[in-house]
Formats: sequence, structure tokens, C-alpha cells
Amino acid sequence: MTPVILLAEAEKSAEVTNWGARIGWLVGLALFIALVYWLMREGWKWRGTLQGDLPALPSAPEETGPARLSMSGRYHGSTTAGQWLDRIVAHGLGTRSRAELTLTDAGLEVERPGATDFFVPTAALRGARLDKGIAGKVLTEGGLLVVTWEHGDKQIDSGFRSDHAAEHTEWVDTLNQMINNTEGAR
Repeated sequence: MTPVILLAEAEKSAEVTNWGARIGWLVGLALFIALVYWLMREGWKWRGTLQGDLPALPSAPEETGPARLSMSGRYHGSTTAGQWLDRIVAHGLGTRSRAELTLTDAGLEVERPGATDFFVPTAALRGARLDKGIAGKVLTEGGLLVVTWEHGDKQIDSGFRSDHAAEHTEWVDTLNQMINNTEGAR
């Protein structure tokens, strides 16, 4: 036998995968992701605790009168008025969901399947505008209906997006007209 053939027979192929190291990295990554999600959840709960002074949300009265406007769409959340990144999470106001909005002479009724419904009396409405963003959601200019209302001693901006964005302008005009009429009656 020649020495070259003996060398070829003696060499061992390198191990392709180090399974122990790979599994260790995957377990470490999974634990890191779980830790990040746990910290985010704790932060959300802590924010709700800090906003615990916010009174319970009002529910709609039994008789609200005929609907002036109605809209199907999405509720994107609520923030402190004028501070579009200061999300309010107390009483479920931070939960994004589908929404059915109904505007009557009594106020604005927000029905949210899978989340807490709430009602904003006409006297609590402070304004409506088209905007491009609210905490957690940024759209094109004018793509978001933002309703400003007062609850307790806090002014709140709530963001909605209709399934038909062309409805937004009518909502802003009607809400602001109702607010001006209410202020004029005082």
C-alpha cells in the first residue's frame, strides 16, 4: 500500500452540525423572547395602574334617540389629548378592536366586540379632527378620525378609522357642529 491511500483512510470527516450548541442557542433565544414579552406585559399593567385614577367608562343610556351618523371600522386607541404617544390603557381604552360608532343627540356610542364598550355624552365632547396618527398607528394625512372628549378631569383623544375613509369628513363636521351648538346653549 502506498502512503497516500493510508492517509486518506485515516482522516475523519468534520462534524457538520454541533447539535448541542445549536439547541443551546435556540433555547437561549426563546428564553430571551419570552423575557421581552413578559417585560412588555408588565409595563402595560404598570401603565394601567398609574392611570387608575381615571373613572369607570360610562355606558350608553337606554334611550339615546335616533342615530345621526353610524360607522363601522377600527378603534385604534386613546391617548392624553394633544400627546399622541401617551397611550391610555385603563378600563380597556388601550385595546385595539373593531368598532361600531353611533352618534346621537345624547352622545357618541362606541361598541367594541371583544373589548369594553363606552359612551361619550354630548356634553363631554370637546372636538373632532382628521389626523395621521395615534399611539401605535400612523396612517396617511387625514386617515384617522380623532375625537377629543373629557372624562373625569382628563381630556382624551380617541382614534377611529372607518371602513370607508370618505365618511371621516362628515363625522368631523357633524361632531364639531354638535359641540358648537352645545357650547352655545350653555
